[in-house]
Amino acid sequence: MLARARSVALIGVDAVPVEVEVDVSPGLPAFTVVGLPDQAVSEARERVRAAVRNAGLPFPAARITVNLAPADLRKEGPLYDLPIALGLLAAQDLLPAAALAGTLVAGELALDGSLRPISGAVNLALLAAQLGLPALLPLGNAPEAALIEGVPVFGAGTLAEAARHLGGSHPLPVTPAPEAQGPEDTLLDLADLKGQSGARRALEIAVAGGHNLLMVGSPGSGKTMLARRAPGLLPPLTRAEALEVTRIHSAAGLLASRGRLNLGAPFRAPHHTVSDAGLIGGGCNFL
Repeated sequence: MLARARSVALIGVDAVPVEVEVDVSPGLPAFTVVGLPDQAVSEARERVRAAVRNAGLPFPAARITVNLAPADLRKEGPLYDLPIALGLLAAQDLLPAAALAGTLVAGELALDGSLRPISGAVNLALLAAQLGLPALLPLGNAPEAALIEGVPVFGAGTLAEAARHLGGSHPLPVTPAPEAQGPEDTLLDLADLKGQSGARRALEIAVAGGHNLLMVGSPGSGKTMLARRAPGLLPPLTRAEALEVTRIHSAAGLLASRGRLNLGAPFRAPHHTVSDAGLIGGGCNFL
């Protein structure tokens, strides 16, 4: 029998829809994942097999084929563990196919059936808002996904909880939206700096006008100290700006506090020996 689940793939910081098709058919026992998966996605076979069995759910002795569509889009990371496992249960008529197909699902499975947080929950919730779908995520990701208004977010701690929620026997509560917070008080202030009146004036003008600023001087003259206080001169980010910063950190797995928007302007201090490629690109290091 064929079952379908809905998930996402991250392209940079943008989430795009991915359909997880799970087919269980008679034949020699096998478990195949197709659709341009990377190594982490291919290894989902072992995690799903162990998690389903350790959760006390039946794992079929049959030929299992999982297709991640569109097939020409590379799939990365362990976020497909949960949709594959739930699709496997739906293919055995243990879950209603309509409930699974009407929910955006993502999550990493531990071998005991518990769910681990993933990167990009904010991005997934933004896509769910566009599609008008609820989101089913690991419990650790629910607060950050609830930052997106208008999206019902359900947080499950285990595979069994997710299955019972979709089955309708024990629905999960909707994760409440986090309370509004004020600006962060951890930003450095120019009041800590003695002297350097010319450099301070140049920094204030550059920050106020949105200009670039090149600091040149001998080691220990205060260049880094000045640069680290630049975000303290900026006003708090608007909600749209804070969401943009937060979804970048979410996609990179660098959120310092789940369930909170990053209201302060981000500051990065690359080493002075960094290469051009390392400064403007190269995985998560460009953040």
